Amino acid sequence: MSGTDNRNWRNESRLANYWQKKGDKVECNLCPRHCSLKEEQKGFCLVRGRVGDELHTFNYGVSVQATIENIETEAVNHYRPGSRILSMGNIGCMMACSYCQNWQTSQVKHLNDKNVYFYTPEDVINLALENEIDIISWTYNDPVVWQEFVVDTSRLAKDHGIKTLYKSALYIEEEPLNELIEVIDIFSISLKGMDEKMYRKYTKGSLEPILERIKQISLTDRHLEISQLIVTDMNDNGEDAIKTADWIIENVGAETPLHLVAYHPAFRYTKARTTTDTLLRLRDIVLQRGIKYCYLGNVYADGVSNTNCHKCSSTLVRRFGLTVDVVGVTEDDCCSNCGSTTVITEPLKGQSTPVNFDDFTGIQTNDYAWEDGVNSLHVVVNENHNDMQLRVDHLPNGKTEYIQISGDLERLILSRRSENENAIRISANFKGNLSFLPVLDRAHFPVEELSQSSHKYLN
Repeated sequence: MSGTDNRNWRNESRLANYWQKKGDKVECNLCPRHCSLKEEQKGFCLVRGRVGDELHTFNYGVSVQATIENIETEAVNHYRPGSRILSMGNIGCMMACSYCQNWQTSQVKHLNDKNVYFYTPEDVINLALENEIDIISWTYNDPVVWQEFVVDTSRLAKDHGIKTLYKSALYIEEEPLNELIEVIDIFSISLKGMDEKMYRKYTKGSLEPILERIKQISLTDRHLEISQLIVTDMNDNGEDAIKTADWIIENVGAETPLHLVAYHPAFRYTKARTTTDTLLRLRDIVLQRGIKYCYLGNVYADGVSNTNCHKCSSTLVRRFGLTVDVVGVTEDDCCSNCGSTTVITEPLKGQSTPVNFDDFTGIQTNDYAWEDGVNSLHVVVNENHNDMQLRVDHLPNGKTEYIQISGDLERLILSRRSENENAIRISANFKGNLSFLPVLDRAHFPVEELSQSSHKYLN
Protein backbone atom coordinates (compact mmCIF):
# COMPACT_ATOMS: atom_id res chain seq x y z
CA MET A 1 0.00 0.00 0.00
CA SER A 2 1.10 3.52 -0.64
CA GLY A 3 -0.39 6.83 0.32
CA THR A 4 -0.17 10.06 -1.56
CA ASP A 5 2.99 10.09 -3.66
CA ASN A 6 4.18 11.23 -7.05
CA ARG A 7 2.02 8.74 -8.97
CA ASN A 8 -0.43 10.29 -11.41
CA TRP A 9 -3.47 8.02 -11.29
CA ARG A 10 -5.13 10.00 -14.08
CA ASN A 11 -2.61 8.62 -16.56
CA GLU A 12 -2.61 5.04 -15.27
CA SER A 13 -5.18 2.59 -16.58
CA ARG A 14 -5.93 -1.02 -17.29
CA LEU A 15 -8.43 -2.83 -19.47
CA ALA A 16 -11.97 -2.65 -18.11
CA ASN A 17 -14.79 -5.16 -18.31
CA TYR A 18 -18.31 -4.58 -19.68
CA TRP A 19 -17.94 -2.65 -22.90
CA GLN A 20 -18.29 -3.08 -26.64
CA LYS A 21 -17.10 -1.44 -29.81
CA LYS A 22 -19.99 0.16 -31.73
CA GLY A 23 -18.94 1.71 -35.02
CA ASP A 24 -16.34 4.37 -34.30
CA LYS A 25 -17.36 4.56 -30.59
CA VAL A 26 -16.57 2.48 -27.52
CA GLU A 27 -19.64 1.94 -25.31
CA CYS A 28 -19.39 1.29 -21.58
CA ASN A 29 -22.00 -1.22 -20.38
CA LEU A 30 -21.33 -1.13 -16.64
CA CYS A 31 -24.16 1.22 -15.65
CA PRO A 32 -27.42 2.23 -17.39
CA ARG A 33 -25.84 5.36 -18.87
CA HIS A 34 -24.02 3.36 -21.57
CA CYS A 35 -21.59 6.18 -22.24
CA SER A 36 -20.52 6.18 -25.91
CA LEU A 37 -16.95 7.41 -26.08
CA LYS A 38 -14.71 8.96 -28.69
CA GLU A 39 -10.92 8.55 -28.63
CA GLU A 40 -9.41 9.56 -25.24
CA GLN A 41 -12.84 10.52 -23.91
CA LYS A 42 -13.92 9.56 -20.38
CA GLY A 43 -17.42 8.66 -19.31
CA PHE A 44 -19.77 10.44 -16.91
CA CYS A 45 -17.89 8.98 -13.92
CA LEU A 46 -14.53 10.32 -15.17
CA VAL A 47 -12.74 7.15 -14.04
CA ARG A 48 -13.58 4.93 -17.04
CA GLY A 49 -12.53 6.01 -20.49
CA ARG A 50 -11.49 5.09 -23.98
CA VAL A 51 -7.87 4.19 -24.74
CA GLY A 52 -7.39 3.29 -28.38
CA ASP A 53 -10.24 0.95 -29.27
CA GLU A 54 -10.69 -0.31 -25.70
CA LEU A 55 -12.40 0.79 -22.51
CA HIS A 56 -10.05 1.25 -19.58
CA THR A 57 -10.54 1.80 -15.87
CA PHE A 58 -8.44 4.57 -14.33
CA ASN A 59 -9.21 3.84 -10.67
CA TYR A 60 -8.12 0.24 -10.17
CA GLY A 61 -6.79 0.24 -6.60
CA VAL A 62 -7.20 4.02 -6.40
CA SER A 63 -8.84 4.80 -3.10
CA VAL A 64 -9.34 7.01 -0.12
CA GLN A 65 -7.74 5.84 3.13
CA ALA A 66 -8.84 2.49 4.52
CA THR A 67 -10.76 3.01 7.77
CA ILE A 68 -11.81 0.84 10.71
CA GLU A 69 -15.53 1.32 11.34
CA ASN A 70 -18.37 -0.92 12.47
CA ILE A 71 -21.05 -2.55 10.38
CA GLU A 72 -23.80 -0.20 11.52
CA THR A 73 -22.08 2.67 9.68
CA GLU A 74 -23.19 0.91 6.48
CA ALA A 75 -26.89 0.70 7.39
CA VAL A 76 -26.64 -3.00 8.20
CA ASN A 77 -28.35 -4.02 11.45
CA HIS A 78 -29.26 -7.67 10.87
CA TYR A 79 -25.83 -9.13 10.19
CA ARG A 80 -23.32 -9.65 13.01
CA PRO A 81 -24.28 -6.51 14.98
CA GLY A 82 -21.32 -4.49 16.25
CA SER A 83 -18.80 -6.11 13.89
CA ARG A 84 -15.66 -4.17 13.08
CA ILE A 85 -15.28 -3.65 9.36
CA LEU A 86 -12.57 -2.39 7.05
CA SER A 87 -14.14 0.35 4.94
CA MET A 88 -12.72 0.97 1.48
CA GLY A 89 -13.83 3.81 -0.76
CA ASN A 90 -12.88 4.61 -4.34
CA ILE A 91 -12.85 7.88 -6.22
CA GLY A 92 -15.40 8.86 -8.84
CA CYS A 93 -19.08 7.93 -9.09
CA MET A 94 -21.68 6.96 -11.68
CA MET A 95 -24.10 9.49 -10.17
CA ALA A 96 -23.93 13.15 -9.18
CA CYS A 97 -26.26 13.71 -6.23
CA SER A 98 -26.86 17.37 -5.47
CA TYR A 99 -26.53 16.63 -1.74
CA CYS A 100 -23.54 14.26 -1.94
CA GLN A 101 -21.67 14.25 1.37
CA ASN A 102 -18.55 12.87 -0.36
CA TRP A 103 -18.47 15.26 -3.29
CA GLN A 104 -14.81 16.12 -2.68
CA THR A 105 -13.83 12.58 -3.72
CA SER A 106 -16.84 11.32 -5.71
CA GLN A 107 -16.88 14.21 -8.18
CA VAL A 108 -13.47 13.92 -9.80
CA LYS A 109 -13.29 17.50 -10.98
CA HIS A 110 -13.31 18.57 -7.30
CA LEU A 111 -10.77 15.96 -6.21
CA ASN A 112 -7.56 16.98 -4.47
CA ASP A 113 -4.94 14.32 -5.22
CA LYS A 114 -3.61 14.55 -1.66
CA ASN A 115 -6.64 12.45 -0.69
CA VAL A 116 -5.73 9.65 -3.12
CA TYR A 117 -4.20 6.39 -1.90
CA PHE A 118 -3.14 3.26 -3.76
CA TYR A 119 -3.87 -0.33 -2.80
CA THR A 120 -3.52 -3.78 -4.30
CA PRO A 121 -6.03 -6.55 -3.52
CA GLU A 122 -3.34 -8.13 -1.36
CA ASP A 123 -2.87 -4.85 0.57
CA VAL A 124 -6.56 -4.79 1.50
CA ILE A 125 -6.60 -8.41 2.62
CA ASN A 126 -3.44 -7.95 4.68
CA LEU A 127 -4.89 -4.89 6.44
CA ALA A 128 -7.96 -6.91 7.39
CA LEU A 129 -5.94 -9.90 8.61
CA GLU A 130 -3.42 -7.81 10.56
CA ASN A 131 -6.26 -6.10 12.42
CA GLU A 132 -8.37 -9.24 12.88
CA ILE A 133 -11.23 -7.83 10.82
CA ASP A 134 -13.45 -10.33 9.02
CA ILE A 135 -15.69 -8.00 6.97
CA ILE A 136 -14.50 -5.68 4.18
CA SER A 137 -16.95 -2.98 3.11
CA TRP A 138 -17.00 -1.35 -0.33
CA THR A 139 -18.50 2.03 0.49
CA TYR A 140 -18.38 5.84 0.54
CA ASN A 141 -18.47 7.16 -3.04
CA ASP A 142 -20.22 4.11 -4.44
CA PRO A 143 -18.32 1.03 -5.55
CA VAL A 144 -20.09 0.54 -8.90
CA VAL A 145 -17.32 2.29 -10.86
CA TRP A 146 -14.73 0.25 -8.92
CA GLN A 147 -16.06 -3.01 -10.38
CA GLU A 148 -12.83 -4.71 -11.39
CA PHE A 149 -10.97 -3.99 -8.16
CA VAL A 150 -13.96 -4.89 -5.99
CA VAL A 151 -14.42 -8.25 -7.71
CA ASP A 152 -10.73 -9.16 -7.66
CA THR A 153 -10.33 -8.27 -3.99
CA SER A 154 -13.61 -9.89 -2.92
CA ARG A 155 -12.59 -13.16 -4.59
CA LEU A 156 -9.33 -13.05 -2.66
CA ALA A 157 -11.26 -12.27 0.53
CA LYS A 158 -13.29 -15.46 0.13
CA ASP A 159 -10.06 -17.45 0.01
CA HIS A 160 -9.21 -16.04 3.45
CA GLY A 161 -12.64 -16.48 5.03
CA ILE A 162 -13.36 -12.74 4.97
CA LYS A 163 -16.91 -11.53 4.25
CA THR A 164 -17.62 -8.58 1.94
CA LEU A 165 -20.24 -5.83 2.12
CA TYR A 166 -21.39 -3.67 -0.79
CA LYS A 167 -22.88 -0.24 0.09
CA SER A 168 -24.30 1.25 -3.08
CA ALA A 169 -26.99 3.23 -4.86
CA LEU A 170 -26.93 0.27 -7.29
CA TYR A 171 -27.01 2.17 -10.57
CA ILE A 172 -25.58 -0.82 -12.40
CA GLU A 173 -26.53 -3.24 -15.17
CA GLU A 174 -27.71 -6.83 -14.68
CA GLU A 175 -24.59 -8.69 -15.85
CA PRO A 176 -22.01 -6.88 -13.68
CA LEU A 177 -24.37 -7.22 -10.71
CA ASN A 178 -24.49 -10.98 -11.28
CA GLU A 179 -20.70 -10.97 -11.10
CA LEU A 180 -20.89 -9.12 -7.78
CA ILE A 181 -23.49 -11.50 -6.37
CA GLU A 182 -21.00 -14.32 -6.83
CA VAL A 183 -18.47 -12.69 -4.47
CA ILE A 184 -20.40 -10.28 -2.19
CA ASP A 185 -22.08 -11.50 1.00
CA ILE A 186 -23.99 -8.40 2.19
CA PHE A 187 -25.75 -5.72 0.14
CA SER A 188 -26.79 -2.40 1.69
CA ILE A 189 -28.66 -0.43 -0.95
CA SER A 190 -29.31 3.31 -0.83
CA LEU A 191 -32.69 3.91 -2.47
CA LYS A 192 -32.94 7.69 -2.92
CA GLY A 193 -36.72 7.87 -3.22
CA MET A 194 -39.61 6.63 -5.32
CA ASP A 195 -39.99 9.45 -7.81
CA GLU A 196 -38.38 9.24 -11.25
CA LYS A 197 -38.31 13.01 -11.74
CA MET A 198 -36.52 13.44 -8.41
CA TYR A 199 -33.92 10.86 -9.40
CA ARG A 200 -33.20 12.55 -12.71
CA LYS A 201 -33.07 16.06 -11.25
CA TYR A 202 -31.08 15.47 -8.07
CA THR A 203 -28.97 12.35 -8.74
CA LYS A 204 -28.58 12.40 -12.54
CA GLY A 205 -29.65 8.76 -12.43
CA SER A 206 -32.87 6.83 -12.96
CA LEU A 207 -35.14 4.95 -10.57
CA GLU A 208 -36.43 1.98 -12.56
CA PRO A 209 -33.08 0.23 -13.24
CA ILE A 210 -32.27 0.46 -9.53
CA LEU A 211 -35.56 -1.17 -8.52
CA GLU A 212 -34.87 -4.00 -10.97
CA ARG A 213 -31.40 -4.57 -9.53
CA ILE A 214 -32.73 -4.65 -5.94
CA LYS A 215 -35.20 -7.34 -7.01
CA GLN A 216 -32.32 -9.20 -8.65
CA ILE A 217 -30.46 -9.36 -5.32
CA SER A 218 -33.61 -10.35 -3.42
CA LEU A 219 -33.92 -13.52 -5.50
CA THR A 220 -30.57 -14.76 -4.16
CA ASP A 221 -29.45 -15.85 -0.70
CA ARG A 222 -27.38 -12.70 -0.19
CA HIS A 223 -28.10 -10.53 2.83
CA LEU A 224 -30.03 -7.39 1.84
CA GLU A 225 -30.92 -4.18 3.67
CA ILE A 226 -32.28 -0.94 2.22
CA SER A 227 -31.70 2.63 3.34
CA GLN A 228 -33.26 5.88 2.26
CA LEU A 229 -31.69 9.26 2.90
CA ILE A 230 -34.51 11.58 3.91
CA VAL A 231 -33.75 14.93 2.31
CA THR A 232 -35.54 18.09 3.38
CA ASP A 233 -38.17 19.23 0.86
CA MET A 234 -37.23 16.44 -1.53
CA ASN A 235 -38.51 13.07 -0.26
CA ASP A 236 -39.54 13.86 3.32
CA ASN A 237 -43.29 13.70 2.72
CA GLY A 238 -45.48 10.82 3.74
CA GLU A 239 -46.42 10.00 0.15
CA ASP A 240 -42.90 8.94 -0.76
CA ALA A 241 -42.58 6.89 2.45
CA ILE A 242 -45.79 5.03 1.59
CA LYS A 243 -44.52 4.25 -1.92
CA THR A 244 -41.21 2.99 -0.53
CA ALA A 245 -42.85 0.76 2.06
CA ASP A 246 -45.39 -0.67 -0.37
CA TRP A 247 -42.74 -1.42 -2.99
CA ILE A 248 -40.45 -3.17 -0.49
CA ILE A 249 -43.29 -5.27 0.90
CA GLU A 250 -44.47 -6.31 -2.56
CA ASN A 251 -41.10 -6.91 -4.21
CA VAL A 252 -38.52 -7.70 -1.54
CA GLY A 253 -40.44 -8.68 1.59
CA ALA A 254 -41.69 -6.90 4.70
CA GLU A 255 -38.89 -8.33 6.86
CA THR A 256 -36.21 -6.55 4.80
CA PRO A 257 -34.73 -3.92 7.15
CA LEU A 258 -35.42 -0.33 6.09
CA HIS A 259 -33.19 2.49 7.37
CA LEU A 260 -34.47 6.08 7.26
CA VAL A 261 -31.40 8.29 7.39
CA ALA A 262 -31.08 11.98 8.25
CA TYR A 263 -29.45 14.14 5.59
CA HIS A 264 -27.13 17.07 6.28
CA PRO A 265 -26.57 20.05 3.94
CA ALA A 266 -23.73 19.37 1.54
CA PHE A 267 -22.43 20.15 -1.94
CA ARG A 268 -25.14 21.96 -3.92
CA TYR A 269 -28.10 21.30 -1.63
CA THR A 270 -28.13 23.40 1.52
CA LYS A 271 -31.61 23.18 2.99
CA ALA A 272 -31.90 22.44 6.69
CA ARG A 273 -30.84 19.12 8.16
CA THR A 274 -33.55 16.47 8.49
CA THR A 275 -35.13 16.63 11.93
CA THR A 276 -35.55 13.62 14.19
CA ASP A 277 -39.27 14.38 14.41
CA THR A 278 -39.52 14.00 10.62
CA LEU A 279 -37.81 10.61 10.73
CA LEU A 280 -40.02 9.43 13.60
CA ARG A 281 -43.12 10.47 11.65
CA LEU A 282 -41.97 8.59 8.55
CA ARG A 283 -41.04 5.55 10.60
CA ASP A 284 -44.58 5.41 11.98
CA ILE A 285 -45.92 5.56 8.41
CA VAL A 286 -43.81 2.69 7.05
CA LEU A 287 -44.47 0.52 10.11
CA GLN A 288 -48.21 1.08 9.70
CA ARG A 289 -47.91 0.01 6.03
CA GLY A 290 -46.41 -3.31 7.18
CA ILE A 291 -42.60 -2.90 7.26
CA LYS A 292 -41.38 -5.13 10.10
CA TYR A 293 -38.05 -3.44 10.90
CA CYS A 294 -37.39 0.27 10.46
CA TYR A 295 -34.32 2.02 11.87
CA LEU A 296 -33.27 5.67 12.06
CA GLY A 297 -29.78 6.60 10.87
CA ASN A 298 -27.60 9.57 11.79
CA VAL A 299 -29.72 9.97 14.94
CA TYR A 300 -28.04 9.73 18.32
CA ALA A 301 -30.90 8.95 20.68
CA ASP A 302 -32.00 5.99 22.74
CA GLY A 303 -34.43 3.51 21.25
CA VAL A 304 -34.57 4.68 17.61
CA SER A 305 -32.51 1.81 16.19
CA ASN A 306 -33.02 -1.09 18.58
CA THR A 307 -33.84 -4.50 17.16
CA ASN A 308 -36.79 -6.09 18.93
CA CYS A 309 -38.07 -9.65 18.86
CA HIS A 310 -40.71 -10.16 16.17
CA LYS A 311 -42.72 -12.36 18.56
CA CYS A 312 -42.59 -10.77 22.02
CA SER A 313 -41.10 -7.29 21.22
CA SER A 314 -38.36 -7.62 23.84
CA THR A 315 -35.07 -5.91 22.98
CA LEU A 316 -32.53 -8.12 21.22
CA VAL A 317 -30.00 -5.46 20.22
CA ARG A 318 -29.68 -2.06 21.87
CA ARG A 319 -28.13 0.72 19.79
CA PHE A 320 -27.14 4.30 20.41
CA GLY A 321 -25.72 5.82 17.23
CA LEU A 322 -22.89 3.47 16.33
CA THR A 323 -22.71 1.84 19.77
CA VAL A 324 -24.14 -1.68 19.81
CA ASP A 325 -24.95 -4.13 22.60
CA VAL A 326 -26.54 -7.53 21.98
CA VAL A 327 -28.62 -7.89 25.14
CA GLY A 328 -31.39 -10.41 24.48
CA VAL A 329 -29.99 -13.26 22.38
CA THR A 330 -29.07 -16.75 23.54
CA GLU A 331 -26.06 -18.77 22.41
CA ASP A 332 -28.26 -20.59 19.89
CA ASP A 333 -29.40 -17.28 18.31
CA CYS A 334 -32.84 -17.18 19.93
CA CYS A 335 -34.69 -14.49 21.86
CA SER A 336 -33.75 -14.89 25.51
CA ASN A 337 -37.30 -13.93 26.56
CA CYS A 338 -39.56 -16.09 24.38
CA GLY A 339 -37.18 -18.48 22.63
CA SER A 340 -38.05 -17.43 19.07
CA THR A 341 -35.32 -17.62 16.44
CA THR A 342 -34.02 -14.14 15.66
CA VAL A 343 -34.05 -12.60 12.21
CA ILE A 344 -30.43 -11.52 12.65
CA THR A 345 -27.65 -13.44 10.91
CA GLU A 346 -25.04 -14.59 13.45
CA PRO A 347 -26.15 -12.08 16.11
CA LEU A 348 -23.35 -12.84 18.57
CA LYS A 349 -20.43 -13.13 16.19
CA GLY A 350 -19.84 -9.38 15.87
CA GLN A 351 -19.57 -8.79 19.61
CA SER A 352 -15.91 -8.42 20.56
CA THR A 353 -14.51 -8.91 24.03
CA PRO A 354 -13.42 -5.57 25.52
CA VAL A 355 -9.63 -5.19 25.58
CA ASN A 356 -7.65 -3.73 28.48
CA PHE A 357 -4.01 -2.88 27.93
CA ASP A 358 -2.63 -3.39 31.45
CA ASP A 359 0.71 -1.91 30.51
CA PHE A 360 -0.70 1.00 28.48
CA THR A 361 1.30 4.21 28.77
CA GLY A 362 -0.17 7.34 27.24
CA ILE A 363 2.50 9.57 25.71
CA GLN A 364 0.04 12.19 24.45
CA THR A 365 -3.55 13.10 25.24
CA ASN A 366 -6.12 14.95 23.12
CA ASP A 367 -9.62 16.05 24.12
CA TYR A 368 -12.49 16.56 21.70
CA ALA A 369 -15.82 18.07 22.80
CA TRP A 370 -18.82 16.90 20.78
CA GLU A 371 -20.42 19.77 18.89
CA ASP A 372 -23.95 20.18 17.62
CA GLY A 373 -24.35 18.01 14.52
CA VAL A 374 -21.10 16.08 15.06
CA ASN A 375 -21.43 12.79 16.94
CA SER A 376 -18.55 10.87 15.44
CA LEU A 377 -15.16 11.58 13.93
CA HIS A 378 -12.31 9.95 12.10
CA VAL A 379 -9.00 9.86 13.91
CA VAL A 380 -6.04 9.82 11.54
CA VAL A 381 -2.46 8.99 12.48
CA ASN A 382 -0.21 11.22 10.44
CA GLU A 383 2.95 9.17 10.69
CA ASN A 384 4.27 5.74 9.92
CA HIS A 385 3.76 3.21 12.69
CA ASN A 386 3.77 -0.50 13.35
CA ASP A 387 1.29 -0.96 16.17
CA MET A 388 -0.74 1.85 17.65
CA GLN A 389 -2.60 1.73 20.94
CA LEU A 390 -5.29 4.19 21.96
CA ARG A 391 -7.19 4.66 25.17
CA VAL A 392 -10.53 6.44 24.64
CA ASP A 393 -12.39 7.83 27.68
CA HIS A 394 -16.00 8.83 27.10
CA LEU A 395 -16.67 11.83 29.37
CA PRO A 396 -17.90 12.75 31.86
CA ASN A 397 -18.60 9.29 33.24
CA GLY A 398 -18.80 6.89 30.30
CA LYS A 399 -16.89 3.78 29.44
CA THR A 400 -13.21 3.48 28.59
CA GLU A 401 -12.26 1.56 25.47
CA TYR A 402 -8.86 0.39 24.26
CA ILE A 403 -8.08 0.17 20.56
CA GLN A 404 -5.13 -1.32 18.72
CA ILE A 405 -4.36 -0.69 15.06
CA SER A 406 -1.74 -2.76 13.30
CA GLY A 407 0.19 -2.58 10.07
CA ASP A 408 -0.23 0.37 7.73
CA LEU A 409 -3.74 1.26 8.83
CA GLU A 410 -3.97 4.91 9.89
CA ARG A 411 -7.65 5.82 10.27
CA LEU A 412 -10.54 4.75 12.52
CA ILE A 413 -13.95 6.06 13.57
CA LEU A 414 -14.94 7.05 17.12
CA SER A 415 -18.44 8.07 18.18
CA ARG A 416 -20.53 9.34 21.06
CA ARG A 417 -21.86 6.43 23.15
CA SER A 418 -24.63 7.99 25.27
CA GLU A 419 -26.90 11.01 25.48
CA ASN A 420 -25.06 12.50 28.48
CA GLU A 421 -21.60 12.17 26.89
CA ASN A 422 -20.14 15.56 25.93
CA ALA A 423 -16.50 14.79 25.10
CA ILE A 424 -13.89 12.10 24.49
CA ARG A 425 -10.29 11.98 25.70
CA ILE A 426 -7.89 10.13 23.43
CA SER A 427 -4.56 8.94 24.82
CA ALA A 428 -1.98 7.42 22.49
CA ASN A 429 1.10 5.29 23.16
CA PHE A 430 3.20 7.21 20.65
CA LYS A 431 4.34 10.74 20.04
CA GLY A 432 3.02 12.01 16.76
CA ASN A 433 0.35 14.07 15.10
CA LEU A 434 -3.30 13.04 15.28
CA SER A 435 -5.92 14.65 13.05
CA PHE A 436 -9.62 14.81 13.93
CA LEU A 437 -12.04 14.91 11.01
CA PRO A 438 -15.79 15.40 11.69
CA VAL A 439 -18.15 12.74 10.37
CA LEU A 440 -21.44 14.42 9.44
CA ASP A 441 -23.14 11.31 8.05
CA ARG A 442 -22.35 7.68 8.79
CA ALA A 443 -21.48 7.24 5.09
CA HIS A 444 -19.40 10.43 5.10
CA PHE A 445 -15.67 10.21 4.40
CA PRO A 446 -14.25 13.49 5.76
CA VAL A 447 -11.17 15.04 4.20
CA GLU A 448 -10.96 18.27 6.24
CA GLU A 449 -9.78 18.69 9.81
CA LEU A 450 -12.00 20.21 12.46
CA SER A 451 -12.28 23.93 11.87
CA GLN A 452 -14.85 26.67 11.63
CA SER A 453 -15.15 26.09 7.90
CA SER A 454 -15.72 22.38 8.45
CA HIS A 455 -18.86 23.20 10.39
CA LYS A 456 -20.37 25.82 8.11
CA TYR A 457 -23.44 23.70 7.37
CA LEU A 458 -24.18 22.45 10.86
CA ASN A 459 -26.49 25.17 12.10
